[in-house]
Amino acid sequence: MSAAPCQEPGCTGTYEDGWCNVCGSPEPRQAPIEATPVGLAPDTAQPEADPGEGSPDSAAGGGDGDADPAAGSGHVVATPAPGQTRQAVRAARVRRQRADVAGRRSRLGLGLTTVPDVPEGDPTEKLMVDPRVPEDRRVCPACGADVGRAAGEGEGRQQGFCPQCRAPYSFTPKLEPGELVAGQYENVGALAHGGMGWIYLGRDKNVSDRFVVLKGLLNTGDDDALDAAVAEQQFLAQVKHPLIVEIYNTVQHDGDAYTVMEYVGGRSLKQLLQDRMREAGRYTPFPVDQALAYVIESLPAFTHLHDLGLLYCDFKPDNLIHEGDGIKLIDLGGVRRQDDLESPIYGTVGYQAPEVAEVGPSVASDVYTIGRTLCVLTFEFRGYQSEYEHSFPPMSRVPAFTEHDAFYRVVARCCAPDPNDRFTSVEELRSQLVGVLRQVVAATGPERAATLSAHSPAFEPPVTTGETLSWWELPELKRDEADPMLDWIASQSGNDPSATFEALRAAPEETPEVFLARARAGIRMGQQAWVDDAVRGLLAEDPWDWRGSWLRGLWAISQAEGEHAEQRAQEAGGHFAAVRDALPGEIAPRMALALATELAGYGKAAELDYLRAWRTDAAYVAPAAFGLHRVRLGRDDVEGAITALDSVPPSSRAHPRARWLRAELLRRRGSLADLRESMHSVSRLTLDPRQRAQFNAVLFEQALDQVTRQGPKPDWRVGEVPLTRDALQRALEKEYRVLADYTPDPQERAGLIDRANAVRPWSWT
Repeated sequence: MSAAPCQEPGCTGTYEDGWCNVCGSPEPRQAPIEATPVGLAPDTAQPEADPGEGSPDSAAGGGDGDADPAAGSGHVVATPAPGQTRQAVRAARVRRQRADVAGRRSRLGLGLTTVPDVPEGDPTEKLMVDPRVPEDRRVCPACGADVGRAAGEGEGRQQGFCPQCRAPYSFTPKLEPGELVAGQYENVGALAHGGMGWIYLGRDKNVSDRFVVLKGLLNTGDDDALDAAVAEQQFLAQVKHPLIVEIYNTVQHDGDAYTVMEYVGGRSLKQLLQDRMREAGRYTPFPVDQALAYVIESLPAFTHLHDLGLLYCDFKPDNLIHEGDGIKLIDLGGVRRQDDLESPIYGTVGYQAPEVAEVGPSVASDVYTIGRTLCVLTFEFRGYQSEYEHSFPPMSRVPAFTEHDAFYRVVARCCAPDPNDRFTSVEELRSQLVGVLRQVVAATGPERAATLSAHSPAFEPPVTTGETLSWWELPELKRDEADPMLDWIASQSGNDPSATFEALRAAPEETPEVFLARARAGIRMGQQAWVDDAVRGLLAEDPWDWRGSWLRGLWAISQAEGEHAEQRAQEAGGHFAAVRDALPGEIAPRMALALATELAGYGKAAELDYLRAWRTDAAYVAPAAFGLHRVRLGRDDVEGAITALDSVPPSSRAHPRARWLRAELLRRRGSLADLRESMHSVSRLTLDPRQRAQFNAVLFEQALDQVTRQGPKPDWRVGEVPLTRDALQRALEKEYRVLADYTPDPQERAGLIDRANAVRPWSWT
């Protein structure tokens, strides 16, 4: 007997032992499940008690049938107690497995994409067999000159003095395997050689032999390196975050200092890139969605550091470890205080922002390193430490940029040459990266309308009621709840924009929300002077405020009428493009840009932006679908226009209008199959009787003409009407008479009655 399929909507499982093997729901039954009473074996029959022998039941219950059902009588229970049956245990296990999968999926990638887990592995397998520093990586810790290089055929010196500045250097590990550091940490071996010294694997003999990492100094005679090690420990003593490696201790051993920190297994993103290259035999970067997932997951660690007044300074793929289903930020040797103007600055060429050498690191320079790391993760960035140290290769040579323009724009803003042009905070960057991830996932998946909406910190959701899109239907800017004048502005709002503007001019305090309200009133009244004055006031507060470009774009597109419509639309497109570049993860600027390019006559460009919005955010599906309908219909792609209308969700208030437009397009195309589908499209719409009769009459006229020319199809129906000449004539007669009943003009009504009489089939009665 085959297993019955699960009845839950969307579930593909089957019932096993009374429970679905996928979703864990119980199998529906017509009768209660007979179960063995608790405490009895399945094949054991309980003897019936004799009331005359003073059974406990009879004594307690008085023989009136009100015995406690839980008193262990021989009655069969319909539903076993939770956890008492094999079925319940099996279903619970299935539910736990599903919850675990969902949890892992939502960790890296926010549930939008999947990143394969990385097993931790055995820490001892990562030890260096021959702990040596390659000669091409040996530099003086004091001046950066090459040291320890071979002069002839022999090997270079592991230790000595720099020939340029005479500072001592040493690349020899100070700790031997088995050596006990500070009486507590046993050295297992060398793991790697970092920019500030050797890194060892150790065991904490005082805490269950747990693995730890001992980080030593590159050169004990280097004061800067010593200061940096001490400073690192001081900083990290206050850093407690689940995404940041934990510092346990700082100890002295044989005159050297060692920082003791948490051991993090897994592999760094640099090692994972190397693994991918070895497996493929060529450079194979991460997919853009996976790279974004890694960086998005790490950003709360940066926020935590910045909130503490610290800067990371040296973010790169080497310093982000993927362990299990999570990540951790390691190697905080370059961390420094934001107000520190004296300590040495540690960073990596190719990742460090160009202004750091002159003005020092900042939050903006940390954002820069994040952008450069995204580049290294997603394409073969040759010359990133030389030719393109502070720039990018041509966009046409980078597939990640050409395939995902939003990704290019977010990286370009991260790595803008001017720090003021970058994201102002990691939180702002994270918000945009999440939006870009949504766009990337939507673009790489099947072409279908989005089913999930995303929260926007900048724009309200769009509202769509019909097939047109005007400037006032574009998403509104979200109000700044922290603005002190917000409540006052709300009290001044009214139906008269002119009166509202006069009230806003007398505002007790000029804040950004006041300027925004003035600009909105100016756009509604068609007063460019009001808009220009408000934008100037807004930008005086912050010259990089993208809302100024948004307002100018709204003004330009509101004026896109008459003979200068295309010129105004192009001007609006330029302003909306600036907003798109500032907020590459937002969909609202793309929708506005699509409308501007559509009005400017660039249908193909408009279609691409409408399509991006349509695939990315469910809140934009309806307005984007109508936009696709317009541009496709403009190039006579009727099938594409119908497909776009089909995607307007039933939950949208514009869904009835979409069905009506769909029916009209099918009717105009005119085949019998189209006419049948057209009638079906409007069958559930709420129409007034005259409108429905008018539509039916036109459709039946076309069907009658088709049947007259091509012959009847009695097996087909248009609505309830068979596709025969007689049936269509009778249906058409009926619709003409309905139209006549609803027509007030006597002459027009008489004409409809004549048409009804003319089309009526001949009969003997």
